[in-house]
Amino acid sequence: MQKILRTLIIIAMLITSYLLILAWRDDYANVGSRTTTNVTHMTQSVSGNDVPNTQTATGANNSDVPVVATKGAPTVQSAVSDETLISVLTDKYDIRINPVGGDVVYTALRNYNDTLGNQQPFVLLENDANRVYVAQSGLIGRDGIDTTQGRAKYHSESQQYVMKETDSQLVIPLTYEKDGVIITKTYTFTKGQYPIAVSYNINNPTDKSWQGQLYAQLKRDGSSDPGLVDKGMMGLATYLGGAWGTPDNPYNKLKFGNFNDGELKGSSDKGWVGMIQHYFVSAWIPKDYVANFYSRETGKDHIIGFTSSPVEVANGKQLTLTSTLYAGPKVQENLKPLATGLDQTVDYGILWPISKFLFWILDSVHKVIGNWGWAIIILTLIVKIALMPIANKSYYSMAKMRAVAPRLQALKDEFGDDRMRMSQEMMKIYKEEQVNPMAGCLPIFLQMPIFLALYWVLVESVQLRHAPWILWIKDLSAMDPYFILPLLMGAAMFFQQALNPQPTDPMQAKVLKFMPIIFTVFMLFFPAGLVLYWTVNNVFSMTQQYIINKKVEKEQAKKETLKNLV
Repeated sequence: MQKILRTLIIIAMLITSYLLILAWRDDYANVGSRTTTNVTHMTQSVSGNDVPNTQTATGANNSDVPVVATKGAPTVQSAVSDETLISVLTDKYDIRINPVGGDVVYTALRNYNDTLGNQQPFVLLENDANRVYVAQSGLIGRDGIDTTQGRAKYHSESQQYVMKETDSQLVIPLTYEKDGVIITKTYTFTKGQYPIAVSYNINNPTDKSWQGQLYAQLKRDGSSDPGLVDKGMMGLATYLGGAWGTPDNPYNKLKFGNFNDGELKGSSDKGWVGMIQHYFVSAWIPKDYVANFYSRETGKDHIIGFTSSPVEVANGKQLTLTSTLYAGPKVQENLKPLATGLDQTVDYGILWPISKFLFWILDSVHKVIGNWGWAIIILTLIVKIALMPIANKSYYSMAKMRAVAPRLQALKDEFGDDRMRMSQEMMKIYKEEQVNPMAGCLPIFLQMPIFLALYWVLVESVQLRHAPWILWIKDLSAMDPYFILPLLMGAAMFFQQALNPQPTDPMQAKVLKFMPIIFTVFMLFFPAGLVLYWTVNNVFSMTQQYIINKKVEKEQAKKETLKNLV
């Protein structure tokens, strides 16, 4: 029984480590280096193909695509120079808006550095030599201003807008007039917040009614995730692709390869569509109207978005349609109020209940001490203390096994190949010493779910991105650059192993001796925060086991003394 259990434990540990290396490989993209391109050299291509293709229902297009007329198309603009882009600077964003279409074509997050040690802000949305990733919106339909032949060109009062320290909001109106109808597209930025309100006011002073519908979409090519550049040569990516949700179906992934297969169908007045990458997300959220979701591909670009139902504005009336654009970090407390399921883009996998609880503890401790590394250490101690009653029983049983190991070896020498007799005698010793061989498995089986859950926390939580600990550990979400922590972890594992009972089978004993080396190699490329957790866990367990071993040795010595006296 003991041999089987040890073999199963070894196999389970190896499989777990291997799965971590291959984690979410079906969702990964190829990781490439990111070439930083100065925003002043961007060329913004504008194509009518970006507009949802709304032909009549002849089978040329998916039936989910809105069916509307396309008349009165404006002239197609093939490109817009940098000088005409509208620049917006807030406390959170450095943004560029293309007046052709009024799209957000560049978004730099001022509170997040591009890479560790680089003071340049992280670029989420962009349309240049690096990648195509933009947030588009417009009006289509019978009297829409965007068609497959071209986009509306808006007028702005200024080409540069800056949020002052005294401003609570920054409002940027863009205007366009067509057939006497005045369209005002307004971006509203709120100080200290990432959500951007994007509204369309349709003012119809003419003697005819106006009819159309709003669309909002995200367009991205298949380029690699820029958030993985400084994560080491084996940086483990999270999901890169599309996503959407409704109150009834809060979180759904849509891989780039499935954008044209009709998988995305549905409508909701409280849903959302988005694009997800490591640590960051962009999303469109409708407000107070039913949105019809869609996805499609144009060339090498992937598009996910929604359209509103057709609306009509009577002559002499006006109507406002509003959406929320989010382009920023995946912070659960910020995403949850925006739409049901949007906070689940912080994807902890199947162990999400454990992961969320672990992150809550980490975040609570961090708010007190202000260092994520020390928070991980305190979390480790909290977990160990919580599991101590069960672990003590397990370690006590292992200590007893260690104490009776000489007697078990004597049985093997005495009975040789008579395995049945040897097993019977071993069971007598276990019963006499009140030893449960299976109890020694509990610490490993209890730790593995926590270990995996913490892995997802470290990989998914943007709060740990570029978070330093001490000395050489500058980023707990990346691997240890000097491999010091993995080597310390391996050493702790080796010494802890020496405190445990050694198997009587020589082959198993050799395999166990290699386990610290195998785990050390695996841990070389894991996030430093995860290795820190496992190292502290091993040191604590080793100390716990050492104390219990000494206690059992004293008990055994006392028992032997009493036996000799009798």
